[in-house]
Order: sequence, then structure tokens, then C-alpha cells
Amino acid sequence: GVFFILFRTFRGHTDGASCIDITPDGSRLWTGGLDNIVRSWDVQDGRQIDQIDCNSQIFSLGYCSVGGEWLAIGLESSVVEVHNLLQKDKYTLHVHDHCVLSLKFAPDGKWFVTTGKDNLLSLWKMPFGLGVFQQKETSSVLSCDISADQKYVVTGSGDLKATVYEMVYQS
Repeated sequence: GVFFILFRTFRGHTDGASCIDITPDGSRLWTGGLDNIVRSWDVQDGRQIDQIDCNSQIFSLGYCSVGGEWLAIGLESSVVEVHNLLQKDKYTLHVHDHCVLSLKFAPDGKWFVTTGKDNLLSLWKMPFGLGVFQQKETSSVLSCDISADQKYVVTGSGDLKATVYEMVYQS
């Protein structure tokens, strides 16, 4: 059988840890908090490696190691911050009208999606956040994911449904 053994607890946020992601190799953990801080942790020794102070509560984040080291952060203020962790640089994306509730990088790292309280699903091209696609749903889009083959984007919404979008690539 399979069971869980507590490995480590990471403490540091002064308000709820609202979102989390881990590097593919399991060495580094990212937590986003309602205290407006993103913290980076060493999984093995439990120490905090770094932090990013934001100007609003953090509701979603995603880490991508393809083409560098990237961290996208979805904020309550409707902004998405994309941080280039290697160059210590960031840019800001503005399309949502309300809180950015979820985000997910595609497995190949070439794009990511964001969803929001404004009923919007948005697709962004990496590395500089070119807006590629937007789809308005009928309720807040609470969650999202991308299939491993990048053929489907799925969302979960406040109107009690899940939606599957098929990616159609045109040349």
C-alpha cells in the first residue's frame, strides 16, 4: 500500500499559504501567501532561500524551468507578475479585471494560462507574456490545468462545472 510520512513543514507566512509549486526535481518549493509574500524553500534542509514581496495577496503561482527559471505570480490586485529568477528581472501582465485565481505553465514552458474572478481564461506566450488567447466563461474560473500532451486546457468554474478546451494550432 501507499501511505504518507510527514517529511517537513515550512513556516514563515504570517497569513495563509494560498498556493504552492515545486521544482520538477523536488529540490525547491515555492509558497505564495495572503501576506503578500512569495517564499522559496530548500526542500531538504527546510531553510528559506529567497522571497519576493508583492503589493497584494497572492492567489496563484507557477514555476517553470524551461528556457531559464521563471516564476509567474497571480495577484488579488488582478496583475500577473512574471519573474526571471536567473536575471532578477520581472514584467507585469494586465488583462484580468479581478483576482487572478489560478495559473499553470504548459509542460514545454512555451506558454501558460491564467484564470480569474473576472470569468476570464487567458493564454500567454513565454518569455515575455504576449497575450495569445482569451475565453470568457459564465462564472469565476477557479482552477485550471493543462494536459501533458498540451492538447487540452481544463478549467473549473464557480457555476458548478468543469470545461475542457481543445488546443487547435493554426499555421
